[in-house]
Amino acid sequence: MIARLLTACLLLIASPLLAAGPELTISVAGVERRIDRDALLARPDAVTVDIANDVAYGRAMRYRAVPLASLIAADSVPKDATLEGIASDGFAALLPPELCLRTGDSGAVAFLAVEPADQPWPPLPGKTVSAGPFYLVWVRPEASGVRSEQWPYQLARIASTDNPLKRWPQLAVDAGLAADSPIRAGQAVFVAQCMACHTLNGAGSANVGPDLNRPMNPTEYLTPTGLAKLIRDPRAVRTWPNQQMPGFDPTMLSDADLDRLVAYLGHMVGRKTP
Repeated sequence: MIARLLTACLLLIASPLLAAGPELTISVAGVERRIDRDALLARPDAVTVDIANDVAYGRAMRYRAVPLASLIAADSVPKDATLEGIASDGFAALLPPELCLRTGDSGAVAFLAVEPADQPWPPLPGKTVSAGPFYLVWVRPEASGVRSEQWPYQLARIASTDNPLKRWPQLAVDAGLAADSPIRAGQAVFVAQCMACHTLNGAGSANVGPDLNRPMNPTEYLTPTGLAKLIRDPRAVRTWPNQQMPGFDPTMLSDADLDRLVAYLGHMVGRKTP
């Protein structure tokens, strides 16, 4: 009898924990809060959004979602800070606040899509898991130049952080370079496109791919043609079962930006840090 009572008590204690859904952490200016899936779906500003060309799924998708600007007030993000979306697999997207927190009927608008417990999303192409429980999606992304790396899925945390170059000075190019140098432009491409998965000189939050300057920079062991091909279509250069790097076609990364990125990587060979 006592054993049965103890078991019943343990079940009562554990049941709220078992019933709890996934949570998203939002940390802005040192203030951290956690919001669970059901609370997000119950918000009065939750709407249905139709995404014509979903980056993660490669097709049209429909979601229940909350405007990101409703979750993060624009005036709460510190000046010169950026937002960072951290996924459960280590992907880390750098998200400009001026882009993420805009509203209105013109230009891109960011939404936090939420996967309902009773209506799970389909598995991602080639994977056994979905993009949920939280996924940053965009309405009219083409109107504001939203990049493919700015669609982080399986989100666990959104936080305000210092500007990347302030946070990680080891990303910086030679200060003597001209302001209009393509190498400087390549640095901006690297921050926007590559830091979601890679570090460089140990700089960055992501841990999906290898560091791109230590111990060797890819320009030290790949030809320019081979490196460009690897970025455009990784599986055309080398492949293995757990390969994760996607290809970047010209709609995601223009030929000019690809050249700038390769120029930046080559420049950083001479700027390795311990």
